[in-house]
Amino acid sequence: MTQASPAASAAPLAGITVIELGHSVAAPFAGQILADLGAEVIKIEKAAGDDARHWGPPFLDGAAATFQGINRGKRSWVLDLRDPDCLAQLHALIETRADVVLQNMRPGQVDKLALDAASLRARKPALVYCNLGAFGSIGPLADRPGYDPLMQAFGGIMSVVGEAGGAPVRVGPSIIDMGSGMWAAMGILSLLMRRQTTGEGGVVDVSLFETAACWMTMYATQYMAGGAMPGKNGSGQAGIAPYRAYRTIDGDLVVAAGNDKLFRALCGVVGHPAWADEPRFASNALRVENSPALYSLLEACFATQTTQAWTERLDANGVPCAPVQNVAQMLEHPQTQALGLMQDVPGSSVPLMGLPLRLDGQRLRPHGPSPRLGEMNEDATALTTA
Repeated sequence: MTQASPAASAAPLAGITVIELGHSVAAPFAGQILADLGAEVIKIEKAAGDDARHWGPPFLDGAAATFQGINRGKRSWVLDLRDPDCLAQLHALIETRADVVLQNMRPGQVDKLALDAASLRARKPALVYCNLGAFGSIGPLADRPGYDPLMQAFGGIMSVVGEAGGAPVRVGPSIIDMGSGMWAAMGILSLLMRRQTTGEGGVVDVSLFETAACWMTMYATQYMAGGAMPGKNGSGQAGIAPYRAYRTIDGDLVVAAGNDKLFRALCGVVGHPAWADEPRFASNALRVENSPALYSLLEACFATQTTQAWTERLDANGVPCAPVQNVAQMLEHPQTQALGLMQDVPGSSVPLMGLPLRLDGQRLRPHGPSPRLGEMNEDATALTTA
């Protein structure tokens, strides 16, 4: 059951108009965040539409489910930007209506169309402009395109994901694209806030590579401090033990005993309290050093009972744990339901994942589905009405 949302007029970005020159995942996800917060987001698309419209099956309500998950609450305007008349219409819309321009076009494209930040802000200094690129706007790779798996590789993430000795593994969710969208939205909101005081807009620069590198913060710091090359730890975490998943009779359970008190409690739960007093396990640093032996002992214990049985015992003793759930289990869990994360969206045949935040105790409800391709082209008044 979804929670009620504040009135539309109370939405934080009500009255803000965003022009999204975005495709695929990163910029569209940023645009969706802004739309959920109340902004009017006009998505500019080519005749065939955003590539993500075709990333299926499965398809939902006329487009790929992937597209529907990251483009709700927007309006679509199809423009051939190679056509001078269409380009002129877009420039006019930006000059008269836009507060924000968000773009993740290929390097150099916006410059050729005079849709770059310098050109647009010269005519409209109050404009907030966001570049969302692959490798950033400077440096030897600035002109190269990029996608999420490429950045998981180039940014070092694949070097620490998976089992030791195994092939490179991509993190399943598009954490680089969606993370970059989050940084873009954060930067845009920061400049909109500053504009309230100064009247001036500004430029936000975000890139997939910078996001990937940022997600490696702890690994980079560990490497700089100790010189050891971080490796793959499966479901575990470098520098903390015991802190990983274990196979049970009927599934997998992650247990995070990240300090001495929790480790002692864990030893009691598995029936071996004396382990907490062994010199080789006396501190976290020693447990990390002797983690192969420690994990071998714990694996044998957890294999003897069900996930539910272990969860109940660990919970009763204050040891943090969580079963490894699939998508259906996560969506159906009472905690997911209680939080109202899945939102009923007008015009969508299935609920969609809402923003993972609440304002004044309430989750902002999406106000509409993803747009039909070119729906604004069908309405002569669309560009003059909010």
